[in-house]
Amino acid sequence: MTRIIEILSESLISLLILGGAVTSFISSIGLLRMPDFYTRSHAAGKATTLGVLLVLSGVFFHFWLAEGQADARLLLGIVFVFITAPVASHLIGRAAYRSGVRLWEGSVLDDLREGGGGHDTEEAKRDRQH
Repeated sequence: MTRIIEILSESLISLLILGGAVTSFISSIGLLRMPDFYTRSHAAGKATTLGVLLVLSGVFFHFWLAEGQADARLLLGIVFVFITAPVASHLIGRAAYRSGVRLWEGSVLDDLREGGGGHDTEEAKRDRQH
């Protein structure tokens, strides 16, 4: 019975770490392939956060299940990354928008235009003229 639990815990740990690595890799591809700053920022902010959280969770479960030691520092790291990374990504995007970084030409909607008085997409300008 303990051998089955050991195999299951090793499988869970491996899946979490591998899933985090794959998610981070896909995020790095998104950084290279996306057309503008905002979509690149989204790829880096969201997918990398998920990747790091999966890897840290896998490491936490490794130390807890395989080694028998739960580490509060890993839990604090998981919580810290979960809270700060999306907020930082959002604030960087907002600062870029307010400093005048242009949207991609293919952007259809400018959500910040109404509330922040920023620039409009070309398509939205054409729609208002008609």
